[in-house]
Amino acid sequence: MGKTIETDVVIIGAGPAGAGASFFLSKYGIRHIIIDKARFPRDKVCGDACSGKTALVINRANEEWLSEILNTPAEYTPSWGIKFVAPNGKSLDIPFSPHRTPETKAPGFTVTRMVFDNFLFQKINSTYNTVYENATVSNITRATDKVSVDVTTADGSEVRINAPVIIGADGDKSIVRKTFVNSGENPKAYAVGLRAYYKGVTGMHPDNFIELHFLPEVLPGYLWIFPLPNGMANVGVGLLSEIVRDKKINLREQMLHAIKTNPDISPRFANATLVDKIQGWGLPLAMDRQPLSGDRYILCGDAASLVDPFSGEGIGNALYSGMLAAMAIKEIAPERDYSSSILRKAYDDVVYKRLGDEFRISATLQRLSKYPWLFNYVVNKAYKSQSLRDTISCMFTDMDLREQLSKPSFYLKILFNK
Repeated sequence: MGKTIETDVVIIGAGPAGAGASFFLSKYGIRHIIIDKARFPRDKVCGDACSGKTALVINRANEEWLSEILNTPAEYTPSWGIKFVAPNGKSLDIPFSPHRTPETKAPGFTVTRMVFDNFLFQKINSTYNTVYENATVSNITRATDKVSVDVTTADGSEVRINAPVIIGADGDKSIVRKTFVNSGENPKAYAVGLRAYYKGVTGMHPDNFIELHFLPEVLPGYLWIFPLPNGMANVGVGLLSEIVRDKKINLREQMLHAIKTNPDISPRFANATLVDKIQGWGLPLAMDRQPLSGDRYILCGDAASLVDPFSGEGIGNALYSGMLAAMAIKEIAPERDYSSSILRKAYDDVVYKRLGDEFRISATLQRLSKYPWLFNYVVNKAYKSQSLRDTISCMFTDMDLREQLSKPSFYLKILFNK
């Protein structure tokens, strides 16, 4: 082994979770080293949709960064809402900002991960961090007073990095998680996603609503169409892994079949062309509370299984968890006690206090979406009732109201017109 470097925090992964942690560690003046196996810019298979949570974290990190994003239409498409399409083909538009004014900023946006992750990566440079791109982590060990990470850098040099705590922000196949978490005791809930880029898809909403099509053949999953700049669209499909496995579903065939034959979708693809190949990836879902940290380690983003069970959102939750990890480290740093019990209180409890209700509600909605008759009925009712559309719209922007969507009483009232 070559030289040894001492630092306050070591972060594995420079995607949204690692970048989020770095932004706030730098704000707090905490030295850290970031290691990523790729060289940026690099692609990441994803739906490419960024919610208000993404905007919130970026705005907190630096208000100018969010303005930069919203003022770059060639790379970022502002999104003002979401379109749900029921199994029977009826659609329901849910605006994110029902009472928007000309001064209102778009609550969300879409952008390719090639562009967005590189944007975040360029912003992490500060006097408080050192970044190793195209680097390989060969070993991680934990002692009573530190974590040691052995790294082969881009030029072939061997480096050992010592820090009192490590942040695993290295995605679904996290080496930090594999090193410290017994996967048999903490099994993940998974969905499978496919992503394709198309050019020339027509019929997009004028306010760039993202679209979720709950097709009967992929329930409780959905097919999505997300508008991107320059006439591009991210088109994909996601479904629980166990259903794909048990029913032997070929997701690629299902997606292409819907694009070719679905009466509401196929006309929009009449002159569209597939750009690049269809790619797949796993989505570790936040279905149940699991440990997110332990002695001298913290997991963020996909490494912590924080993908929303209903919407599939991962980018915003990754950034948000990175921010909360940095806040926890700031709180703990004076005492340097990174034991499991302290980290659980400073990080796990805060994550689940902030996001736990959202995950629970989304998990319930995900389970309810496997009943096409119920989905059809609610959308049909909302299609005819402005007041019900307004109610559902508020539920997607207000977490207290959104909880009503996960309660049987909400649907009973609709079914019996109460």
